[in-house]
Amino acid sequence: MPSRRRPQFTQESIDQQLQQIHLLDQASSSENLEQLGPIIKQIHANRQQEVYLRTLQALIESKDAEIESICGDNYQEFISSVSTLFSIKSYTTNLREKITTLDSNVSQVGKSLVEKKKALLQTKKTAANLDEAIDGLQACLRVLDVVNRVGEMVKEGKYWSALRSLEDIESMPPPSLLQTPLFQYLLSSLPSLRGQIKDAVTASVKQWLLDIRNVSAQIGQRALEAMEMRTRRWRSRRDKDPMLKSSRVGSAVETITYEKTGYNVLDNDQLQVDFKPLYECIHIYSALDSVDEIRRSYQADRKAQSDLIIPEPLPLSSLPSITQEIVGYFIIETHVLNTTGSFRSEREVEDLWDALISRLSKAVEDILKTENDPNIYLQVKEALLGFVMTLESYSYSTTSIHSLILHLFEKYVNILEIKFGKRFENIIAQDDLQPMYAEKDSEKESVMDTVWLTREQRSQLQSSPAPLNLPWSQGYYLCCQDIRSFVQNFYQFIEGVSQHHRNIDDLLSKSLDTILITYISESLAKRAKSTANVPQIAQIITNLEHFEISCTELERSLTNIRSSQRGGTIRVKAAASFVVTRTKAIARVTEAMSSKLDEFFELSEYDWTPSTRKAAPSDYLDGLVTWLTSVVDSLTLKDTYKEEAYRGAVGYIASCFLDFLTGRDIPMMNENAIANLLLDIDFLDEELRRNGHSHGAAFTELRSMASVVMSDAVNAYLVQSIRQTSYPAVKPKRLAALLEKLARYGMECRDAPSRERGEKRRKEAEAVGRLFPGENR
Repeated sequence: MPSRRRPQFTQESIDQQLQQIHLLDQASSSENLEQLGPIIKQIHANRQQEVYLRTLQALIESKDAEIESICGDNYQEFISSVSTLFSIKSYTTNLREKITTLDSNVSQVGKSLVEKKKALLQTKKTAANLDEAIDGLQACLRVLDVVNRVGEMVKEGKYWSALRSLEDIESMPPPSLLQTPLFQYLLSSLPSLRGQIKDAVTASVKQWLLDIRNVSAQIGQRALEAMEMRTRRWRSRRDKDPMLKSSRVGSAVETITYEKTGYNVLDNDQLQVDFKPLYECIHIYSALDSVDEIRRSYQADRKAQSDLIIPEPLPLSSLPSITQEIVGYFIIETHVLNTTGSFRSEREVEDLWDALISRLSKAVEDILKTENDPNIYLQVKEALLGFVMTLESYSYSTTSIHSLILHLFEKYVNILEIKFGKRFENIIAQDDLQPMYAEKDSEKESVMDTVWLTREQRSQLQSSPAPLNLPWSQGYYLCCQDIRSFVQNFYQFIEGVSQHHRNIDDLLSKSLDTILITYISESLAKRAKSTANVPQIAQIITNLEHFEISCTELERSLTNIRSSQRGGTIRVKAAASFVVTRTKAIARVTEAMSSKLDEFFELSEYDWTPSTRKAAPSDYLDGLVTWLTSVVDSLTLKDTYKEEAYRGAVGYIASCFLDFLTGRDIPMMNENAIANLLLDIDFLDEELRRNGHSHGAAFTELRSMASVVMSDAVNAYLVQSIRQTSYPAVKPKRLAALLEKLARYGMECRDAPSRERGEKRRKEAEAVGRLFPGENR
């Protein structure tokens, strides 16, 4: 690579450079010294400082020589010029002094002007500052006025306006006020002011909650009165229109009708409930993004209020007012739920409802736990029913209250059963058991409207003019009257209750059966058992027969009533009990007559070992037959029952005669006594047959047994085939007992034939006694 040559500086090149930077250019009035930089930099870069300086020194010396040459040539002109310059200098000095003097004078004058100008400027600046301060103060006053009005609006209850004013404060002041400490302080106090508004609106809604608690009972009272009026109006219309008979209050037809004349319990002439405090509170809390807080607070407050509604224990007299308060409470809850959007949820209201209804049910059950007055149960039912119907119209679930009412209904029915049961027992115990006497047709019709009769019986009695004796006694009439009263009381409780008819029908059937069987049928059985008067027992039988008929007629009439109400069939099963009791009463007639028959038998004075046979029946039989026919024929009974009475009496007589022959009271007898007894039996049978009562079958065993003995057919009786065909009614054991009595008599005799006959009878008794047990001994 060829070596780099260093540049050579000449006077011409340096002169040219100086010309470029105007150091030697006479035409230039400025010096461009910045261009020295690149020249000096180049000299240093090429390390030519010494060469350059020597060349520059030579240029300077050349220029100095040139200047001296020029000055030597023009010296006179230079001296002249210098003199002229000195003259000019003196003039200039004088002029400077004058100017200085003039300047001093002008300065003295201008100084005062400057000071005045400065004062004027300062005054203007101060005025501007004052204007700015005034504007700032006015802006502050406006803000402070808004803040002050916020407090006044809170006191006046204008919470939303106060909250909006706080929002306006942030946008009100001019930019110059935004960074001031005062405004920053006001901004820092806004949360506190919002808190004050929040506290004030909360206090307002707390007071509102207290106010609505105080008017809840009034609201509930208005609602219950409206429901009662609605019920009466609908009942009146339903009575006029048979098509509406099965429709109840709350049904679709009734609801449509009621909507045309609806009554607002929250806004009427007597009461107006203002929900503005609650709505405003919700609005304020929503604006503050704190709606969940007020929702929780509201739920807690309403829960606390619901807990205070039902006292413990609950006074029964307070139940209507308690139900009024509960109705008002939940009407308000329904209105809040429907008008506040998502503020209240159905679940929250349902929780309050379920809790309060559970406490109400328990309280009602507790106060009625020992209550035995059915009227109290009716009062409770009426209070609960109006309560249920009212809140059903607001779409609340009342299933639990219906269950409570049905539970109370069951207890009410049990109390009714006991109450009426005692009345039935007293009626039957105090009944005179005489046919009821109707002196006038009006009395007869009144009685016939009370008792239950078949169409034939009713027609027959209607055709019979008064006065007359009715078939039944006063007790039967009073029992029918109380049965109707029981049914009326039964339906009085259940009226208006919306539940399955089948449950009600079954309960009524069960209750009627309990009353008819336990308190009437069994009481009549006891009365018949304790009565020895045959006509009274006969009246009991007649009453029982009519009670049996009344069961069927009562079942039919109740079923017709329930069918018109879409109910089921009423089944009364007590008729079978009256049949059983009637059978017992008929048997009791026999028992009662038996005691009188015993008196006749005590007068019989039979000789069981006569030496001869009688030609005529015993004397006591005439009185017995006369008494029996007169008593039985005088009974106010059907012929069928009279025949049963005759059959029972004849059967008892036969059993007494049979006891004479086979019983242990008579130790021995002979054949003559048996013949005399057969004579009496034939007389009785003939007398009864003559009076139209054929009951000779009762003496079949006695006659057959006597014929075995009297015809000396014991050996034939011992033959099974003959015994089964000819003497089926004769019991071996009884025949053996009769033979033993005959044998004992023969053994007591002293004559040989009698003793032989007695021995024969003994052997026959032993032979008959050996018959196997399968032959009904």
